[in-house]
Amino acid sequence: MRISVCILTMALYPFLLLTAWAQPASAPSAKSGLDKATLEAYMRHLFAWGPQIQVKVGDPTPSELPGFYDVTVSASSGNAHVDQRFYISKDGYKIVQGTVYDIRRDPFASQAAKVRLEGPRLGQPDAPIVLVEFSDFECPFCKDEAMMLRSNLMKAYPNQVRLYFKDLPLDQIHPWARMAAIAGRCIYKQNADVFWLYHDWIYGHQSEITPQNLKAKVLEFAQGKPIDLMQLNRCLETRATEEEVAKSVAEAEVLQIHSTPTILLNGRPLTGRMSWEQLRSLIDFEIQYQKANASAACANEGNGCAVRLQTPGSAPEK
Repeated sequence: MRISVCILTMALYPFLLLTAWAQPASAPSAKSGLDKATLEAYMRHLFAWGPQIQVKVGDPTPSELPGFYDVTVSASSGNAHVDQRFYISKDGYKIVQGTVYDIRRDPFASQAAKVRLEGPRLGQPDAPIVLVEFSDFECPFCKDEAMMLRSNLMKAYPNQVRLYFKDLPLDQIHPWARMAAIAGRCIYKQNADVFWLYHDWIYGHQSEITPQNLKAKVLEFAQGKPIDLMQLNRCLETRATEEEVAKSVAEAEVLQIHSTPTILLNGRPLTGRMSWEQLRSLIDFEIQYQKANASAACANEGNGCAVRLQTPGSAPEK
């Protein structure tokens, strides 16, 4: 009897295999990317994320890509963190990684809209070209970029460009960067102009600073400046501005910025060290782009762009 059952099973095996293969896509047993455990396992295999990597799968949200959900997968290990954005089809089977562009919009508009235009600034507050620099006071490449920007930017574009400085201390490789950022914010809260003196000074003295002597060096720098030294010392002791630095770091995470130096030029990411000639070329390109867009917008109005003074008896604007 047992032999007969075994023979019957072997005879039916190809049929059972074909039947299982032919199951419809909606079968309950099918895996789905909308199942968090399934998606986490798939991501771990895709990126070779071992058990030492913590992975968190976000909830699916409506997407700008028709037929897909938007899902963020976060991976972290120690201080290192990365967010990966995926589009998952509504049946749960297809996964797309990439950026969705809308031909009707500036490709960098959504990135620019996420930036908080606050904190240390150079240039006019209404300048049309906005540079947002994420930097680390201990980073040697940031030092080179800082010197390049300070030497050239405001001289070349006094009214067209504004620069915002953002802190992104890389704690895992730069042990005194966060405390230097906290000190910079302490100074900025007292005197915005002195912050830029501090900015130049600390980059210029990178090689002399250690975690042990940072506080003493900062207080030495502040001597003779329009700064209340007792208030600065108290701010350093209590790390009173650490939350502001943390907000800047969190903003970088939202913008998917994980390295320094990084500049956003009206939302366009520029990563790594670059020459003044390269940056100037990109700024000029953006200026021309804005002018062309303004001209096109005026042309679409039909009568051109003008401010007209209403006079008695004239026809109202429609």
